[in-house]
Amino acid sequence: MKKIPILDIKQFEHKAQLEDFYSNDLEIHLKNNRDFFHKPHRHNFFLCVLFTQGSGIHEIDFETYAVKPGCVFFLRPGQTHFWQFNTSPQGYIFFHTQEFFELHFTNTKLDQFPFYYSFKNPPIVNITLDQILTVKSQFMEINQEYYSDLPLKRQKLASLLNTVYIDLSRHYIELEPKKEVVSMSYISTLRALEKLIDLYYKEQKSAKFYAEALNISSKHLNRILRTTLNKTTTQIISERVMLEAKRLMVHSYNTLAEISEILGYEDYAHFSKVFKKNSGITPKSFKRNYS
Repeated sequence: MKKIPILDIKQFEHKAQLEDFYSNDLEIHLKNNRDFFHKPHRHNFFLCVLFTQGSGIHEIDFETYAVKPGCVFFLRPGQTHFWQFNTSPQGYIFFHTQEFFELHFTNTKLDQFPFYYSFKNPPIVNITLDQILTVKSQFMEINQEYYSDLPLKRQKLASLLNTVYIDLSRHYIELEPKKEVVSMSYISTLRALEKLIDLYYKEQKSAKFYAEALNISSKHLNRILRTTLNKTTTQIISERVMLEAKRLMVHSYNTLAEISEILGYEDYAHFSKVFKKNSGITPKSFKRNYS
């Protein structure tokens, strides 16, 4: 099976002597990593990138987004993505581990921010042209601090990171009002559900199983998902299965029948029917079209 590369934060050049945080001018970063940014890969860290110039596409988990000035993208660990550019991009990029951020804050978690609290929330916010300079200055300050040699550097970076995430959350909520911050108890349940689905989606596809594992009723679990994502438990499970099916079709040498079996479907015809219902296209057509 062809593996999708998983990049570790320690693989990147750390001139600032920090192994859990990285920042760079985007043009320099892409030049230094030109061998893989245009190929599908994953990270084991959180990534945030601002584009101030350039055009192209950014594909994240088989969803395609336009790259243009003012785009800010957010990636969580495990997501598959790659970039393709039509014109030369400029901007800033930083990434960090979960521990780097949460170590410095007692009551603040990364999944409080709307772009991180679920894989189902759009991983992008488009900053208006009159606001780009303000956001750019924040990314520049993070980059300058990263390359500085001043005392309390880690604390300053964490503080800057928190501020930029708060400001970007405000932009995000303003442009995506249906994604406004909801109660932390709902977010915690949503995150726990997503972790459970990641563990068991190949074997368990019933909403009842996950509700019982979370010690809540199926009805209450659906209420939480309707409030946070406007989706049902069954939809979330199916979407996770279909995402893995697409990953295997594109990035492995398994046959469609083998993929069906890997994902817990003994009957390929049934798998094909479920895939078409969720994706609007048959597995064969998807694989052919993507190739």
